[in-house]
Amino acid sequence: MRIDSRQIDELRKINIIPAFLKQAYSSVLIEWGKTRVLCSATVAEEIPQWMKNEKKKGGWITGEYQLLPTSTQQRVKRERNGLSGRTQEVQRLIGRSLRGACNLEKLEGLTIYIDCDVIDADGGTRCASITGSMIALKKALSKLIDSGRIEPAVFVQHVAAVSVGVVNGTPVLDLCYIEDKNAEVDMNVVMSDDSRIIEVQGTAEGKSFTRNDLDIMLGLAEKGLKEIFQIQKKF
Repeated sequence: MRIDSRQIDELRKINIIPAFLKQAYSSVLIEWGKTRVLCSATVAEEIPQWMKNEKKKGGWITGEYQLLPTSTQQRVKRERNGLSGRTQEVQRLIGRSLRGACNLEKLEGLTIYIDCDVIDADGGTRCASITGSMIALKKALSKLIDSGRIEPAVFVQHVAAVSVGVVNGTPVLDLCYIEDKNAEVDMNVVMSDDSRIIEVQGTAEGKSFTRNDLDIMLGLAEKGLKEIFQIQKKF
């Protein structure tokens, strides 16, 4: 039995609140169990300097991520003197994942900035950030399409992420903080809605895992992500 009485292949409850911020171009609050992340999108008429230097056509999508100081039991210091390695890693993951949802050549000189601010952290914050940001991104793209600024072909597919792991010798889906803290294996899986893998991040925490364990975890992730895609497509 899991700590919150879920089945091994059961997601925590996911709730999406769109248009959470008044000033953002688009935004959602994603509540994933006790984890809550505010995901917002800003559109800028600019592209990164490296794209200009390489004369690349299209646009760009980039992600930023931050834990609010009181999002965890112990206060998280604001990263005023540079981002931690973890924060940089998560930001890059968010950006890579969301770029996989779009045809960047169709963005036509735009950069979409995605900001993910973790209000409450109870495991799976990067997965919630990617999943919620996908909805914020889709809403931003819809507004740009409706205004005639970009073509509908810019949006290619939905992208989402979920955690899996091995806890007490058993592969499980969607780890809460306590499960993640005590997991023998911790893994994050990012996929598109056609069941293609965008990224897999997996680590053995003191105990190695087998190929069979990996296959089971990927199967759990795919099952969970199919449910998550159904939630995303309602927005």
